[in-house]
Amino acid sequence: MTVEIISLHVDAHDPVALAHFWAGVLGLEVLGDTADDVALPPGDETGFVIRFGRTEIAKKGPNQMHFDLSSGTPQEQAATVERALATGASHLDVGQLPEEEHVVLADPEGNEFCVVEAGNGFLEGTGRIGCLSSDGTRRLGHFWSSALGWPLVWDQDEETAIQSPQGGTKISWGGPPLAPRSGTERLHWHVAPRSGNQQAEVVRLLSLGATRLDLGQAAGDWVVMADPDGNEFCVLAAR
Repeated sequence: MTVEIISLHVDAHDPVALAHFWAGVLGLEVLGDTADDVALPPGDETGFVIRFGRTEIAKKGPNQMHFDLSSGTPQEQAATVERALATGASHLDVGQLPEEEHVVLADPEGNEFCVVEAGNGFLEGTGRIGCLSSDGTRRLGHFWSSALGWPLVWDQDEETAIQSPQGGTKISWGGPPLAPRSGTERLHWHVAPRSGNQQAEVVRLLSLGATRLDLGQAAGDWVVMADPDGNEFCVLAAR
């Protein structure tokens, strides 16, 4: 048994505006253009949507997870940066070195992302979102590899990464030291059991090191959990 990623959920003060920003950057169409629930379709082989939902909670500190956008050529990298800046992004100083070729930006709501240089070997053969780079310990790579059934494609020096057997976007964890937590995560996963048995999958995830969370949520079709590093995710009923 494994779970599959249904969506990457992004909390936003203005979900529609943020969805349109990312649609423009990624070259995707906006789905369900409503005030509180808007999404972008899958952009590559990983098959999950990016869903934007409304929050009133202010962003505090850097996100645990951010997009690394791939570039086929130097011209494509420059065009992506120019397009993002023209539609509301801003440059961000996170202590990157002058010789580093990736460009660090923030979207209109302050969510960090990188536009990675052409020829980056780690992102070779990935999708437009080359990687979802995460702050996290080595055990997260092993946890999510087991949870999703995705193989580890990197496991060295406390750093791990996984990728769908079909290719597409990688998910990576940078290892310690970890940044201090700064409130509710604005990006989190929604997953669903491939087996159709939500409760059995919750039990399996608990055995892998997850925990159940009570966030005051109403009874419904999802179970809120935390991975071994304490990052929240939701387990939906089978589709």
